[in-house]
Amino acid sequence: MNLSSSLRWLPRAGVVLLASGVGMAVAATDVPDSMQQRVAACASCHGARGEGLPGDAKVPRLAGKPAGYLLQQLESFQDGQRHHAAMEYVVRPLSPDYLRRIAEYFAAQQVPYHRQSLPAVSAAARQRGEQLVRHGDPGRGVPACASCHGSTLTGVEPMMPGLAGLSYAYIDAQLDAWRTHQRVSDGPGCMVVVANRMTGDDVAAVAAWLASQPPPADMHPLPASAQHEPLPGWCVLGKNEVNP
Repeated sequence: MNLSSSLRWLPRAGVVLLASGVGMAVAATDVPDSMQQRVAACASCHGARGEGLPGDAKVPRLAGKPAGYLLQQLESFQDGQRHHAAMEYVVRPLSPDYLRRIAEYFAAQQVPYHRQSLPAVSAAARQRGEQLVRHGDPGRGVPACASCHGSTLTGVEPMMPGLAGLSYAYIDAQLDAWRTHQRVSDGPGCMVVVANRMTGDDVAAVAAWLASQPPPADMHPLPASAQHEPLPGWCVLGKNEVNP
């Protein structure tokens, strides 16, 4: 990475860096503090408007997700509750206001979805995935995905992210991260509990069924008033007084 690209996400370069190996002070030039400049580092992986990358199924879409959810994830990378080397590096020096503006920018973007490839799964696995997404598994205490993420699976304001349009690889990886505590949130956290009540086959089935569904025409998160069912009692409030 060259010097200019490593600095492109800073809003104003008032910092003097020491050039490695030559002992020369290099002053970064002033750049406009535009929203495009602020999200430049994000765009290099997630796309200019947060649409995700067609060639990398594990890079998630940011566009259109609730701003509260996006802000929470940025804060989780910053405080070590969620781990990804590049994300941790990018957000480490940023202020709360900076993070909030980035979250609001991507939440406001509405761009078309692109489909990712799916692994071959049996009809029985797809049926199991649909059962868990729409109805859960009461016998094992697994709530329906739709009960929290909305009947349209596009998320619910202000904090529940959409599941529609995500790739199999991303859904599978995130559920596994919750199961193995590589991803955590304040308190026990909803998804830690839910994912640990699912088997590995359940995770694969849910990921496969969700990724196989065409996204609805309206991908906006549902309003908070659409959340008719109370969240489970173990779905505790996080540090921002919202459900994780």
